[in-house]
Amino acid sequence: MLETWWRGAAIYQVYLRSFADGNGDGLGDLAGLRGHLGYLAELGINAIWLNPWYPSPMSDGGYDVADYRDIEPIFGTLAEAEKFIEEAHSLGIKIIIDVVPNHSSDQSAWFKEALAAGPGSAARKNFWFRPGRGDLPPNDWQSIFGGPAWTRVPDGEWYLHLFAPEQPDFNWTSPEVHAEFHDVLRFWFDRGVDGFRIDSAAVLIKDPDAEPDGKDPYTDRDGVHEIYREWRRVSDSYGGRILIGEVWMPDQEAFARYLRPDEMHTAFNFAFLGCPWDPAALREVIDTTMDTHAPLGAPPTWVLSNHDVTRPVTRYGRADTSFGHDDRKHGMPTDLALGTHRARAAALLTMALPGGVYVYQGEELGLPEVEDIPGALLQDPIWERSGRTDRGRDGCRVPIPWSGEAPPFGYGTGEPWLPQPASWAQLTVEAQSADPGSMLALYRKALLIRGAELGDGTMTWLDLGPDVLAFRRDSGLTCVVNLGPDPVPIPAHSSVLLASGPLAGDLLPADTAVWLR
Repeated sequence: MLETWWRGAAIYQVYLRSFADGNGDGLGDLAGLRGHLGYLAELGINAIWLNPWYPSPMSDGGYDVADYRDIEPIFGTLAEAEKFIEEAHSLGIKIIIDVVPNHSSDQSAWFKEALAAGPGSAARKNFWFRPGRGDLPPNDWQSIFGGPAWTRVPDGEWYLHLFAPEQPDFNWTSPEVHAEFHDVLRFWFDRGVDGFRIDSAAVLIKDPDAEPDGKDPYTDRDGVHEIYREWRRVSDSYGGRILIGEVWMPDQEAFARYLRPDEMHTAFNFAFLGCPWDPAALREVIDTTMDTHAPLGAPPTWVLSNHDVTRPVTRYGRADTSFGHDDRKHGMPTDLALGTHRARAAALLTMALPGGVYVYQGEELGLPEVEDIPGALLQDPIWERSGRTDRGRDGCRVPIPWSGEAPPFGYGTGEPWLPQPASWAQLTVEAQSADPGSMLALYRKALLIRGAELGDGTMTWLDLGPDVLAFRRDSGLTCVVNLGPDPVPIPAHSSVLLASGPLAGDLLPADTAVWLR
């Protein structure tokens, strides 16, 4: 029987560059991560997902991959990565790594070969090279990071990049591209990796030469599903290895097609992540998620944050608590006390829902978004590509505070690659470990209970009024979240297992969640 650990797993996302610096150069690395594996085991997670750790010029935080079969030297060595996988497995922790199939780095051997080979060559067929329209690009497609999606090369042809110019798109009509990625999957499965998170999974198929047909020209096009059927056959041949899709899709039915039994095992639930702190909106997202996953037998995933989105403590303290990539609401006033209160309640809601859950590093510490990083230090390509109007995603990528009273807070001995706020002294792992009322203490308790009796399964809604989300899980645990302005009565129970904030006798205060027996 195949392993199904992933159906209810708690997965911790490590943004390696910002987790812990083991060699004092200001950049997180494998040595730093290995030194903190005990912390992650104590937190109660089942798996670690790492953002790209491959050799890269870092034009987009490692999502511009130069070599899919090695480790970026600033992070360590391939031997170190193998040792890390072995050490994590010895603690019962699975390892999931990113794979980036839409594009490579312009410094990859394949792209350099394509540039040198010239127009019409076989090497160029692995990318999207096209002649322009005079001095204009082949079409008017725009990059997801802003600006044109085409860059001209010295011989006059143009190449497609849906993201930064340093990230040329692969041409998935090329059999060589298919074979290359099958080999990459096997390379890492052979080294003990337990699964892949597939970056930008829905945008691989595109036809820049086609006439506009009213559909998105490169998202969820015919042919993308066959790629993942091929990948599923590879992962199934290793027994229990998994594929997780980064699938941004407004249409839940289209989203669900990626979860058919012969495609991906799970996919990120971005509709939930972007949902405002509103009972009706959250109820609708949860219902839609359950309704689309159940017929497929696929477990939902629940996620509040990641390396691309505004941190929950900041988001939930704003007048508008929704999230969208087109408007990150940088600079919108936020009440961090309110945001923290709501983020604690959101954590208990998220961890009580059926399926898998993701925790992004620092979420368990209640770190806020850092919105005052000096422009000269911002490294996200969105900052420059937007004409310095969108500060991008660096605010949620600031290095983790571990200990001490001042930066770098035990992150390492060198100056961190992004500056840490001095106010984080009260948010370090050391400070919170000594405080039973801290966000870290809440996450540790919640993950412990979750591991024992939540995760995969079903839920039954309870009607406690329009401002309250309440449901019972298979184990009998009941989760109640009050999203209204006034306290509400707590339903009959034998014991309180965990609450996100102080209770008022038999009343559940506003913006508070409780787990009941």
